[in-house]
Amino acid sequence: MTKLAILGGEPVRRKPFSPWPQFTERDRARLLEVLESRNWGGYPFPNRYASEFAQKFADYHGAKYGCTLVNGTVAIVVALQAAGVKFGDEVIVPAYTWDGTATAVLFAGAIPVFADIDPDTYCMSVESARQAITPRTKALLPVHLAMRFADMDPLLDLAREKDLLVIEDCAHVHGGAYKGRGAGSMGDAGTFSMQSSKLMTAGEGGIVLTSRLDMFETIQSYVNCGRASMTDQFKRRVIGSNYRLTEFQAAVLLGQLETLPELAAARVAMGAKLSAALAALPNVRPLPPQTALTREPIYNYIFQYRPGNSKVSRDMFAAALDAEGIPCDGRFYEPVYRSDLFQVKREDFPQLDRDLRKASCPVSERAAYEESIWLPQFELLGGEGDIADVIGAVEKVAVNLAQLEDADPKLAALKSMSRAERPRIEKKNY
Repeated sequence: MTKLAILGGEPVRRKPFSPWPQFTERDRARLLEVLESRNWGGYPFPNRYASEFAQKFADYHGAKYGCTLVNGTVAIVVALQAAGVKFGDEVIVPAYTWDGTATAVLFAGAIPVFADIDPDTYCMSVESARQAITPRTKALLPVHLAMRFADMDPLLDLAREKDLLVIEDCAHVHGGAYKGRGAGSMGDAGTFSMQSSKLMTAGEGGIVLTSRLDMFETIQSYVNCGRASMTDQFKRRVIGSNYRLTEFQAAVLLGQLETLPELAAARVAMGAKLSAALAALPNVRPLPPQTALTREPIYNYIFQYRPGNSKVSRDMFAAALDAEGIPCDGRFYEPVYRSDLFQVKREDFPQLDRDLRKASCPVSERAAYEESIWLPQFELLGGEGDIADVIGAVEKVAVNLAQLEDADPKLAALKSMSRAERPRIEKKNY
């Protein structure tokens, strides 16, 4: 029997995976050009590189307009505000997502209402969303998660039936497409994050896509201190703030967009090999294929832990896999209403008329605490040798669960920590 590394055996892998983020000499040249221009900020708005990137990114996803801004959370806030979400309105969000999806709703003055997720995609369940609708519901905010899309056609049908707005949270799916339609182009608006771990990154940053000119003009005003949009056909005036993206960030994002197709193709090819291998192993299950995806994004590769009669927890499995030299996470997300970072208090948000932490979404809870294993996308960028190590390590742990039956539970401690509890020294870009 091969001894698991977490119990003192030799790990499958010792060398690091491909570095992230990646850059090219063209990025270096653009950054130097911005530096020497002395035009570094976001004003005049939209500035040269920010304007160029926004239009190219919108074109790539099949939307008419794009507006860059400081990060993905602010992107959701201004998209909701520009769409007309008002104080006290309800916005339905999936429970299994980053806390910022729900906190953005609060910052916009509305109330997040949690819907459960589909067990095969981990994205918003259409039926759960339908059950969450009340007379106060104003919008649906589906999240395309990790490597799957929310099932947009029935969600859009539901929105039309109930006269609701749709804002897509696309923070994980740069370049992805559902039935030939790009991420962020299907609803009233789509929001993206450019934070360090994302498929495209400038360290921080974000963008909102829309094909509605009224929304685009209003989003620009919110981002640019309330100033009128360049087109200003709708002449809407709002109190804005300075959410502008810098030219340094925009220059980097132009390069990220150039390399996106090549890197996406590499992830898809290695992800397919990984899925085929995992399907043949005991105690694990790859997510089923999503035939609606016509351009597949993989921000994190997710598979499911299925222990059967074993008493080994998901957190122990993740800790054992990590010890084999394969960075991974189990509690990557928690249901927002159970997250230590979601410290929502009614005295801080006067629109609240309920305790948001009393929600219950059992599929989200199972994914968060019992089932999901998240592998960062850079593990798919190194080619056949890297993916062979990933497969070998998963197989090694999956077929040797018996070794972990009596292991010290403290070995899994880091993998079971909430985000608020994790040490700052943990080297992960979340």
